Amino acid sequence: MEIKQQKISLPEYTNVDRQTFLQDIYPLRKPVVLKGLHLGDCSTKWTVDYMSKTGGSKEVKIHVSEVPQMDFIRKNFLYRTLPFDTFVKRAAKEKHTEFFISENEKYYLRSLGEDPRKDIADISKQFPQLATDIHVPEFFEKDQFFSSVFRISSPGLQLWTHYDVMDNLLIQVTGKKRVVLYSPRDAPYLYLSGDKSEVLDVDNPDLVKYPLFSHARRYECYLEAGDVLFIPALWFHNTVADGFGVGVNVFWKDLPSECYDKTDTYGNKDPCAASRAMQILDRALKTLEELPEEYKDFYARRMVLRIQAKAYSANYE
Repeated sequence: MEIKQQKISLPEYTNVDRQTFLQDIYPLRKPVVLKGLHLGDCSTKWTVDYMSKTGGSKEVKIHVSEVPQMDFIRKNFLYRTLPFDTFVKRAAKEKHTEFFISENEKYYLRSLGEDPRKDIADISKQFPQLATDIHVPEFFEKDQFFSSVFRISSPGLQLWTHYDVMDNLLIQVTGKKRVVLYSPRDAPYLYLSGDKSEVLDVDNPDLVKYPLFSHARRYECYLEAGDVLFIPALWFHNTVADGFGVGVNVFWKDLPSECYDKTDTYGNKDPCAASRAMQILDRALKTLEELPEEYKDFYARRMVLRIQAKAYSANYE
């Protein structure tokens, strides 16, 4: 069912320096598009041919799907391994003579650390030659840095709606990308499964199955090559590649380091205090199971009211 959801365009800023970002943009905790930033030679150098030759034959783990909309909850894709140069050449094409599933299959790379169980993604370590081409805006302190991640996808690929627990810059190096975002305050309308929304098709959602989704405010932007999108932690986002494109995500810690799970190499585990609170809530809900339905319903509603009174903030939209 198509919905006439209001589309809120993100504000755009040009030639922003560190001081302006930290004083005027960052404290608002809202996504913005940054244009005209110095990103190095990557914008002109990172052609398919150059990336294939410079990135080399290092093996990378990729997602392969028969359809453009990748669904992480239902896992409608396969994990496969390809040499980086082979992957880049395949991902740039619409049809394939060599393939895993079909000639129209789609590819997506989210680069990983050497050992994903222990190492974070850092393109300066996994792709050092390519990393010298890109200049990451210095909008955070060096000790706040968490990871830098290659995002390379086939034309038309759409990624599931999710949130990250750290702030990040999405640097659109080549190609174009549409990004749809939802405020953390609209989480009640997104039908969450962990950090992901069950609503895969944000343009034509099933409102019979997901009736509340129509209440979610839709923020949107179209990134051109050279644009940078600031995505604050907890903001939900969904991307569609308009043609073959290469991006780099740079994540950093907004909270003190001790707030994050030290075993998290992907940057998607909830802060430690939030995880503990959710565990306590689960135990409380299990305790309510000891009551008859009428009492369980009443005390569950009291719990909700108490959480709203004690934890909800009026300082954010």
